[in-house]
Amino acid sequence: MKLSRWSLGLVLAVAFVPILNGQRTREPQPPVIPVGLDAYRMWERWPYLRLGARAYMRSTYDRSGGNEGADASHFLYQLADDSNVALDVEGPGVLYFARFNHWHGSPWHFVVDGIDHIIQETSTADPNHPITKGADLTWVPIPFERSLQLAYSRTHYGTGYYIFDQYVEGANLSQPIRAWDGRTTPSQDVLELIGLAGTDIAPRPGTAEGEKVGVREESGIIDLPQGAPVSLVTLRDAPSMLRAFEFSVPRENAIEFGRTKLRITWDGRSQPSIEAPVALFFGTGTFYNREGKEYLVKSFPLTVRFDQDRVHMACYFPMPFFRSAHIEMNGAERPIPGIRWRVRYVPYRDAANYVAYFHASYRDHQQPEPGKDLVLLDTRSVEGGGDWSGSFVGTSFIFSHRAQLSTLEGDPRFFFDDTLTPQAYGTGTEEWAGGGDYWGGLNMTLPFVGHPVGAPSPQEARSADDMIESAYRFLLADLMPFGKNAVIRLEHGGENESTEHYETVTYWYGLPSPSLIKTDELDIGDLGSEKAHAYLSPQASQPVEITSRYEWGIDTFAGKEVYPARTDRGRYTTGTSEFTLKLDPRNLGVLLRRKLNYSFPNQRAEVYVADARPRKGLVPTQWKRAGVWYLAGSNTCVYSNPKGELGATQHIVETSNRRFRDDEFLIPRELTERRSAIRVRIRFTPVKRPLFPGASLPNLAWSELRYSAYCFVMPSADY
Repeated sequence: MKLSRWSLGLVLAVAFVPILNGQRTREPQPPVIPVGLDAYRMWERWPYLRLGARAYMRSTYDRSGGNEGADASHFLYQLADDSNVALDVEGPGVLYFARFNHWHGSPWHFVVDGIDHIIQETSTADPNHPITKGADLTWVPIPFERSLQLAYSRTHYGTGYYIFDQYVEGANLSQPIRAWDGRTTPSQDVLELIGLAGTDIAPRPGTAEGEKVGVREESGIIDLPQGAPVSLVTLRDAPSMLRAFEFSVPRENAIEFGRTKLRITWDGRSQPSIEAPVALFFGTGTFYNREGKEYLVKSFPLTVRFDQDRVHMACYFPMPFFRSAHIEMNGAERPIPGIRWRVRYVPYRDAANYVAYFHASYRDHQQPEPGKDLVLLDTRSVEGGGDWSGSFVGTSFIFSHRAQLSTLEGDPRFFFDDTLTPQAYGTGTEEWAGGGDYWGGLNMTLPFVGHPVGAPSPQEARSADDMIESAYRFLLADLMPFGKNAVIRLEHGGENESTEHYETVTYWYGLPSPSLIKTDELDIGDLGSEKAHAYLSPQASQPVEITSRYEWGIDTFAGKEVYPARTDRGRYTTGTSEFTLKLDPRNLGVLLRRKLNYSFPNQRAEVYVADARPRKGLVPTQWKRAGVWYLAGSNTCVYSNPKGELGATQHIVETSNRRFRDDEFLIPRELTERRSAIRVRIRFTPVKRPLFPGASLPNLAWSELRYSAYCFVMPSADY
């Protein structure tokens, strides 16, 4: 088919100004990427592609793949006893989220462009008599123009994970990146917007906003029979954007209704993009309400609200379609009468390849495989497989049907666009969902994280439904774009040992066409590949064989090898490397990925680019600086987790056997656009920093095993 048209913590200014970072307008122009607080203001752009944006999640995880210290206190390096660095980034970007366990580690150093901003938790002054009972969370965007460093003053139980974005220079950003000054408070309009969580935030008929966007509404009442599916509605007024759909059921039928499945199929596609149990889709494992609360889920995109007679569910994720949207329910275990439904949608007037279909992919993990992660989503095998462009925007999951909380030690690991290193690596399941110490056994619901249901223990459970433990995590400003594929994985237990019955829903936007295309690969150490790419590195070593692993989890389980070591080869240099890479001339910037030996710490280089096929009369080596490529840390980290909150910083050196790492560098659009090939120069610029003060300086070098070029392009609308 060819489509022709178209708070919390520091919680959450500038008006939306569509500019191009000083770049002249080009064709084709990709969609605007909301940046900073605009990512909240422009929340209706959730489905839009983010071409040129990359999201990363770093943390204090155990480098061995285990759960040492509950994944706390593993630092890249220590500058001083009161400066233990957990995150270190060069280049422009925005920190969108940070999570710390309780007050541990405070005061924290947020070093933005070299300026140290001290962030102090309320319990810091008297840490042995704390006020804080759970996690410290911040969704305040913290932009940086040159660099960002995050360090802990204290190291006891120093757990954290952090999500940040970086952008191709020349990407279509909604506003320029201006470094955070540590003084400007979040804008009131954004605070008020997030404060609307739990209310109807979509355009409504009869309002000025609704009239402006042309909102339409359809509704009805059905009786859901036993066993048989029921069609609610097929919307054919298209192209449109579904802005809200709602259900309500009598309270006495709510638990049963939550077990039925919702199915939504876009544009007559062969398979539904949404197929999930109703309760889990709306952010909770069950509609059992142990405390009789008004809200089980009071999040920004999804709500579950109880009144005296009925349970009301609402979804506000924007969902585009171009020909039709078919919404249906499957049959229930017994008849459910009086189900009320309502949908609202508005005309969609942008290009068809600007947005992606909304998906809610359900998986039932009845018997987790020992030693291996649960796979919540692999876009390469959904709806016929193939390449997808879109964004990962959240999860809703049951992690126990028996009120067991210990399985929450499992780490999230996410892989995007062929990378073999987790682009996102967290410290635990309940941390992913905003908790601390298993939420203290309590239930909670916040705009983007929550643990809505589940008894504190099996002994305290009042029924089988009360033993269902679930949590949710939604991503808006901190969503994770991809241009080819996404693999969302989660450990079951700290070492993939849990046998609990998981059920998961993964929320994502996907357009079945790539926006990131691999155009070339240089295999270092392969003489034929080096010759074909005109590889030149005068100071490089001879090819060296390396046998190692990526960071995928524990090596062995119950005496059996889970992830065997593999052998590759490459070189290292203390000078320069040059090579030529083929591009797609339609590119909107380039992602350059390097496979490396991570045993060399703090690898840093300046990157230069020239046209590999210069026009007549131009000197072939007109190098232009593309930026700094920097990867902090190494497979050796420093572990410091003293017993007491005020315990002295430790200097325990730990080296993992995972030396393989994939790392990325974004080449500016103006250096690649309309070019079919570029010449790249890497100039090693060593960072002479010991692992901790007084330690000897390790060997320093730039490692290169493989370079891969991926071009950002506008995806096709022919699907």
